Amino acid sequence: MAAGFGKVPCVSETYPQRAWTLPDNATEVLLVRHGASQAAVEGESFEMLEGHGNPPLSPEGELQAQAVARRLADDPPDTLFITNLVRTAQTAAPFVHLTGMKPVVVPELAEVSLGEWEGGAMRVRAAQGDPLVGRIFEDQRWDVIPGAEPMEAFAARVREGFLRVVRETGPGRVAAAVVHGGVIGELCAQATAAPKLTFVHAENTSISRIVVFGDGRWLLRSFNDTAHLTG
Repeated sequence: MAAGFGKVPCVSETYPQRAWTLPDNATEVLLVRHGASQAAVEGESFEMLEGHGNPPLSPEGELQAQAVARRLADDPPDTLFITNLVRTAQTAAPFVHLTGMKPVVVPELAEVSLGEWEGGAMRVRAAQGDPLVGRIFEDQRWDVIPGAEPMEAFAARVREGFLRVVRETGPGRVAAAVVHGGVIGELCAQATAAPKLTFVHAENTSISRIVVFGDGRWLLRSFNDTAHLTG
């Protein structure tokens, strides 16, 4: 056989790993926890709004808000949502300044109401080692606190608010929602069927991602991403 005319070897088809792409029928929601808020002081309550403590951001929280704004602006979401509590609006403000996007207020995504421990009392009692704090996590329920919002009611309203974000954003698109630690924990638990307080420790301005598919399935893609706060 003449040189150069031998049998051509069979080349197998290859299947490389690929980066995540959002399916056309799915919506992704970036859950951004608000920046660090004003410090609690024993014997003093934060300003209240509709049963919720409503402190502004601390100076540290304002810096965190600027950091997460720069990160989000690198690949902007299609829609932006906040709650009726001032710390979420202040966290979103640097991103709004960079992009001109107008946030939509979703009151259903406000933080869980802690009843007699509202207005900063929860932080004080946790720091002082109140034994009821341990029972919250043993029972996986906020409503062991006297007067706190019932867990079932909290779960239902947060789900309603989240699904509103999904509807108003639409398939094949990405939303950012600046919300609260308890809300992120509840939604991540619903997405994974985990115990209720498994995901309550999201850091300030962390990003957690939930994808909702066209058939109604939820996928927790990531939790507590704080890469923008390091380095």
